[in-house]
Amino acid sequence: MNKVYPDAASALQGVVRDGQLLAVGGFGLCGIPEALIDALRDSGVKDLTVISNNAGVDGFGLGKLLETRQIKKMISSYVGENKEFERQYLAGELALEFTPQGTLAEKLRAGGAGIPAFFTKTGVGTLVAEGKELREFDGETYVMEHALMPEVALIKADVADRSGNLRFNLTARNFNPAAAMAGKICIVEVERVVATGEIAPDDVHLPGIYVHRIVHNPTPEKRIEKRTTRDRKV
Repeated sequence: MNKVYPDAASALQGVVRDGQLLAVGGFGLCGIPEALIDALRDSGVKDLTVISNNAGVDGFGLGKLLETRQIKKMISSYVGENKEFERQYLAGELALEFTPQGTLAEKLRAGGAGIPAFFTKTGVGTLVAEGKELREFDGETYVMEHALMPEVALIKADVADRSGNLRFNLTARNFNPAAAMAGKICIVEVERVVATGEIAPDDVHLPGIYVHRIVHNPTPEKRIEKRTTRDRKV
């Protein structure tokens, strides 16, 4: 089966709609589906709840959707690099479900595995645990967290074959596989598309059964969030 679509806009067609729960892969600006985010902005869908470790930066990544007010709620772990996010949140214009990073990863992993909820010690005794079920195991208190099962997952990979088997590039793997497995429909943006069978079985990081649509973007911007350099003596 050929899952490759001609462009990001056509890959989103008939899939995204107002009010959806979406997961978007990436960590900071590493491994984010740039073309799919742009196409999502251009689609005009609104009132979105977006699961993502970060909320992009001003003018790039998910920051573009914040600028157009298409996101009504973020389920995130770290949001400190986006001034527009800060402004909307403090003004009461944007809802935030602040989630510890490991818990966020496990909520997606659990969703992909069909596990509805799990217990963790992370967040006990803090605002994170307010309103949630607490239970004691072996003398320790745990908080129950519900899994995340987004309607659509938008992810980024390095290579895909035409059946949707994926290989990620180093740390760009990050939240992408978990988001893909949790999403009911998964759309992936890749830099290279190869024939089915060209990726060696041991090199497949995510089986094609989780991937529904593929978009080829051979020249992503790959913006660096913060460039830090130091002088080296020759």
